[in-house]
Amino acid sequence: MSEINLQIPAVPIRETRLGSITGFQGSAAELVKSSRCGLRDRDRSFSQCLGCSTSQAACMVILVQDSAVISHGPVGCSSCFHEFAFTYRVNSPLRGVDRPGQRKIFSTNLQETDTVFGGNQKLADGIREVYERTRPHVIFVLNTCAAGIIGDDVESVCDEAEEELGIPVVAIYCEGFRSKVWTTGFDASYHGIARKLIKPAREKRSDVINVINFWGSDVFGEWFAAFGARPNYITPYSTVESLARSSEAAATVQACPTLGSYLGAALEQEFAVPEVKAAPPYGIAQTDRWFRELGKVLHKEREAEELIKAKKAEFLPQIEALRSRLAGKTAYVTGGAAHGHALLSVLGELGVQAKGASIFHHDPLYDNGSEESDLLAQRVRDYGDVPNFNVCNKQEFELVNTLSRLRPDVLLARHGGMTLWGAKLGIPSLLIGDEHYSMGYEGIVRYGERILETLENDEFVQNLARHAINPYTKWWLSQDPYTFLTGGEER
Repeated sequence: MSEINLQIPAVPIRETRLGSITGFQGSAAELVKSSRCGLRDRDRSFSQCLGCSTSQAACMVILVQDSAVISHGPVGCSSCFHEFAFTYRVNSPLRGVDRPGQRKIFSTNLQETDTVFGGNQKLADGIREVYERTRPHVIFVLNTCAAGIIGDDVESVCDEAEEELGIPVVAIYCEGFRSKVWTTGFDASYHGIARKLIKPAREKRSDVINVINFWGSDVFGEWFAAFGARPNYITPYSTVESLARSSEAAATVQACPTLGSYLGAALEQEFAVPEVKAAPPYGIAQTDRWFRELGKVLHKEREAEELIKAKKAEFLPQIEALRSRLAGKTAYVTGGAAHGHALLSVLGELGVQAKGASIFHHDPLYDNGSEESDLLAQRVRDYGDVPNFNVCNKQEFELVNTLSRLRPDVLLARHGGMTLWGAKLGIPSLLIGDEHYSMGYEGIVRYGERILETLENDEFVQNLARHAINPYTKWWLSQDPYTFLTGGEER
């Protein structure tokens, strides 16, 4: 288990904390085996694009209901903020927020002169102005590359503003140059939340379970009701009060261990909230394990078995019917680490052959140090190996090359923009942003039905393929997809 240190202002990056990598090509079973004996990252001599940790940190704190967020850097570094303001308004009905207000998002708009003379005063003035204009309950300051390079003392500015204004002012160190693994931005935001917002428990509550997640639909409410509890979602649609009291929960679960790895471990280590270490419930076998682990942590094993029995009686016949209709079909998966692994498990449950996957990074182990959390290992154990498994930090040129060779029946994606490439090749492509959609026994049915619907309605992608222009040359498509991936021998 990695040691959580809330006394330091910046979270250790995933490369040093977990040994995370962004380059691998082989099979899923090979990667799982290598993860247990030591991995070395592989470099790319050519890279088309990269993600930025600032975006990942922003999506966690912008969606806190009573917050304001300041990007300390050039205005371009806040260009992704509008996306999460839109997400907040669109998905608010899923969480019972009746009147979602405008997000309070700002930038210090550092200029060239600020990089010479420093931006501390500009940040201090900006914090005061944001407070006077919006009266938030917390102000998050996202430190960008420019501010990090010139060495602005963001921590001192935030501490002084916090003392003056009487609200938490939280510095989040999410500069893009800090880490090649963009999910370090999640850790940075949760590090700041754990340091400044979560308070020691006033009481322990058996009726509340923390759920670290994005902004998916509320599937946990019904499940937890069987245990006499309700979900406390972190962080989308949280409030400062609900975050402060997350230390009082009976347990913490995660929709995605890539997202919640750090905060789950911090809540257990620093606030004595036990983390359910079983990987999230995707596929029948893993859903069984997850409910049983939750029942064990809550000391309600009987309730867990009753829920499993009832759910299986309702949904197993439907799953079996879907398997027969999907027999012989093939698929390719692209997405972030944990959810990409989850989709591979759902495919295995539905009897769809996974021809390969392009996953954005790989964590050999999560912060809790438990192999139970390894969803990829569970997938290999429960449903078999996945060939053509590529750890790839959003290099679309590799994805297009691979898809043109493998030609799966369907492409499954978690992130916007990825399904375009399958569609241009005439491959039916399915994008579902709700990470809860395929969870549990009922989720297998929902997702299977959507796959069938996608396969049966392929006229558009067939027409698109006849007219679309592929930007990649014939030369590239004739090369090995991993031509630019080098190094990475096992230790």
